[in-house]
Amino acid sequence: MIQAPYPTPKPRNSYELVGRRLQGLITSPRVQRIQLVEVSRRDDESPEAWRQVIQDIGETVGIRVEHLADGAVRIGWREYCDS
Repeated sequence: MIQAPYPTPKPRNSYELVGRRLQGLITSPRVQRIQLVEVSRRDDESPEAWRQVIQDIGETVGIRVEHLADGAVRIGWREYCDS
């Protein structure tokens, strides 16, 4: 088995787990093309960690976070790239 030269460290806490999952979704080629993703907290994710990650993302300049009625969030950045 071939190993990566720089192994990725395992997340240590719920915040990191949520952050890594959302990072993977946001950096996918399809999402990068449309510059928008809707995500929901998974049952195995800490509500506190979820809120903190979403809050941190929302505080990033150029990112818009919209809270949807079903508890999901829409993260977008298209209008900032088009201006």
